[in-house]
Amino acid sequence: MILKKLSIKNLRSYESQEMIFPKGSTLLSGDIGSGKTTILLAIEFALFGLQPSQKGTSLLRNGTDTGSVKLEFEIEGTEVIIERTLKRGKKSVNQDCASITIDNEKFEGSVTEVKSKVLKILNYPREFAKKTNLLYKFTVYTPQEEMKQIILEPGDIRLNTLRHVFGIDKYKRIEENTSILVTKLKEKIRINEGIIYDLEAEKKSLIKKKEELDTKKVEQKSAINDYKVSISNRELHEKDIEDLQEKISEKRALETELAKSKILISEKTQQKTTLINTLKSLEMQISEAKKITFSQQEFDSLNQRALFQEQKESEMQKEYITVISKINSLESRRREALILKNKISNMQKCPTCLQEVSSEYKKNIFGITNSEIENIQKQMNELNKNKNELTEKIEDTKRKKSEFKKKQSELELLKVKSENVKEKEERVVDLQKQQDSLQKDLDMLIKHLESTKKAIQDYTKFDRNFEEKNVELKQSKLQENKLAIKKAEVNKELQFVEKEIKEYEIRIKKKEEVKKAIEKIRELEYWVSEKYINLILSTEKQVMLTLKEEFSTLFSEWFSTLVSESLSAKLDDNFSPVIEQQDYELDYAFLSGGERTAIALAYRLSLNQVINSIMSNIKTSNLVILDEPTDGFSAQQLDKIRDVLHQLKADQLILVSHEQKIEGFVDNIIRIRKDFGITNIEQ
Repeated sequence: MILKKLSIKNLRSYESQEMIFPKGSTLLSGDIGSGKTTILLAIEFALFGLQPSQKGTSLLRNGTDTGSVKLEFEIEGTEVIIERTLKRGKKSVNQDCASITIDNEKFEGSVTEVKSKVLKILNYPREFAKKTNLLYKFTVYTPQEEMKQIILEPGDIRLNTLRHVFGIDKYKRIEENTSILVTKLKEKIRINEGIIYDLEAEKKSLIKKKEELDTKKVEQKSAINDYKVSISNRELHEKDIEDLQEKISEKRALETELAKSKILISEKTQQKTTLINTLKSLEMQISEAKKITFSQQEFDSLNQRALFQEQKESEMQKEYITVISKINSLESRRREALILKNKISNMQKCPTCLQEVSSEYKKNIFGITNSEIENIQKQMNELNKNKNELTEKIEDTKRKKSEFKKKQSELELLKVKSENVKEKEERVVDLQKQQDSLQKDLDMLIKHLESTKKAIQDYTKFDRNFEEKNVELKQSKLQENKLAIKKAEVNKELQFVEKEIKEYEIRIKKKEEVKKAIEKIRELEYWVSEKYINLILSTEKQVMLTLKEEFSTLFSEWFSTLVSESLSAKLDDNFSPVIEQQDYELDYAFLSGGERTAIALAYRLSLNQVINSIMSNIKTSNLVILDEPTDGFSAQQLDKIRDVLHQLKADQLILVSHEQKIEGFVDNIIRIRKDFGITNIEQ
């Protein structure tokens, strides 16, 4: 990873500044408080955003609402640009938006999404996505004071921190997870033992159920035989009833025949009575018809008189219509005259000549109109009188015509009666023959009725037998149903026992499988708790020992480079620095400021090399940032920094220092100056 360009806007003492980072060693030079550390914080903020313990107010310039940083760098030929912004809210300062551009392809997303992409580009483990960027701090940039704080922390805290940085805290997680797994395996064994606690009891119950099944099968066989016998008895009774049913059916047929005969006798008797009455009526009609005298001359006279009245009525109707038409015409003329009269009375000017109409003219018109109206009224009165007279004459004509028609109808009826005498006499003869035939039919039906009654009497004995057999059939059906129910109950009990046996067998099979599983789980639990955990602990111990030896060797070498030969340094088992002078251990509190700085710097550089060695594939191994690494150094120690920088062999090294002597040790210098609270950069 090679930094190329950084743009800052409204961060701390910066308003708007850009700086170019060349390859090789670069010194950020300036007085204390000029803004050198802000550049390092801006680089870290651009890469990872705000840290969990970091507040946005510590970065955003006072009096501004927004701030931003833009970092351009290169990784293995890939150009990357990261942009992040800060925004002041009502109560706090928060990250507003973020974006990353890789080879001109821009991605805008959440703070977490952009951080994940950065970690992927840097080839950092994904587990650092939601954690403090310890890996970056211990391989690229750690403030000198923070490194001193790490050195002074209690051994267990520092050890856990280094475990995390080295990536071997996974052994501890494996140990913890293994303990959880062992606990869960033991719990699983206890649960499974609870499942199979009654396995032997269920095996005994299964044997009893199988014995019960054998008993039920015997009962089932007996119930089936009894049921078959009951079916045979019922079928015998049904056969007897079927035979009797034929006799009963024959009797019912005779009873039906008897009923039909009675109906026929009743009908024939009724027909005979009707014939007798009809004969009497015809004889009376013949007698009366012979007394009737019909006059054809009188019938023709009545017909002529009726036709005359009909013609007379038609002529008067025509005259009546004419009178009505005249009345309607006169009424129309009278209405027109009245309308004209009203129109003249309301007229002020003539519609034709537009001259005023005089009252004299109106009076003349009124006189003419009134005279015309009186004349029309007289004619209408005369016509209404004619209409009323015509109405009376028409009604009188209709009445006379009706009387003639009525008399004509009476004469016509007499004529018909006199003409039907012969026909009625012939009908009397025919009806007498029908009467004789009906009597013969009646005699025959009465004889058939008596013989049917006697036959029905002979079939009566079968009714009693039929009732007795029905009672026996009913009893046999009840017995059959009872035995069917018993058979069904036995079958159901048998099925229930078979179902219970099957359930027992399934449960026993499952519990046997659980029993086998318990043995496997016990074996697994033993292997995990006795073998695997010891293996992990041994591996972790060996890894930590190897790291400690490598770390201690590097720490000793860097420390000897930075301090006098009278002091030596190494690391104890908790990775705590141990400083010795002529085989006597020195307390950290009694060391000089320069010696403490040398310890922190040696620790920092050793840690950097160990991590880069372990994680050789991370993309930041060629970048080192040192913040005030010479605080408290003597002039002799400052000279040794040249050797340190030479030994680092980093592609890009950025130093922050206010020591002017270091300017002669580096390839490039970026001068930082603060005027009136605003930082400016000179390159």
